[in-house]
Amino acid sequence: FAIGVANTGATAIAEIQFADYIFPSFDQIVNEAAKYRYRSGGLFDCGSLTFRVPCGAVGHGALYHSQSPEAYFAHTPGLRVVVPRGPIMAKGLLLACIGDPNPCIIFEPKTLYRAAVEEVPTEYYTSDLSKADVLREGKDVTLIGWGTQVHVLLEVAEMAKKKFNVDCEVIDLVSILPWDTNSICNSAKKTGRVIIAHEAPLTQGFGSEIAAFIQEKCFFYLEAPVKRVTGWDTPFPHVFEQFYLPDKHRCLSAIKEIVNF
Repeated sequence: FAIGVANTGATAIAEIQFADYIFPSFDQIVNEAAKYRYRSGGLFDCGSLTFRVPCGAVGHGALYHSQSPEAYFAHTPGLRVVVPRGPIMAKGLLLACIGDPNPCIIFEPKTLYRAAVEEVPTEYYTSDLSKADVLREGKDVTLIGWGTQVHVLLEVAEMAKKKFNVDCEVIDLVSILPWDTNSICNSAKKTGRVIIAHEAPLTQGFGSEIAAFIQEKCFFYLEAPVKRVTGWDTPFPHVFEQFYLPDKHRCLSAIKEIVNF
């Protein structure tokens, strides 16, 4: 329905109650919405279509209310995929998605619905849909994340400075598709060490794409192999959620390992 409405030129904002339940609509999103413009030779498109998709761990969601499926959609030309880290950015990205000429998916980390508190401006504004944010400058290690994980990495950066005197640069990727290769590559060349952290499983998580790009484009600048700290390759657990997530302790351990490589 949302695709048809958008195809007529109307603004359509569809909400998937949980990201875990987006898969029945996967075919329509990747084979119809994403390809309408290409398929019709530019006569039709779904540019006024935005999907709001609550995602990620929430503390008690277990296997059907905790998944982070952004990597599935990052393989689809024609889509935009973004992830906000808080309320201010969520509003800016949502308004930018609504105005973008491409169908957009905004994955909203649902744990931030209650945890994040910010003074959101009442006026209209948009956030950049294809630009990463450098939230903390550093010279020793680059930490890359998105959504909830950004807050983990900011805390870890403080811990690394106090415990190891390691100066970490923290980057919020913001946009999964397309992603800001320039900002990531510039930071990798500066620090020579990169850690990517996300809640999704390790295998084929979007961190794989980032790591491969950095190894290809920045290889001679690296002091150590790119590391990933992620969820495990298992269904998302309930009582063992704290052991599944890439928390501050696992990320801090990765910093120690990469510095001592």
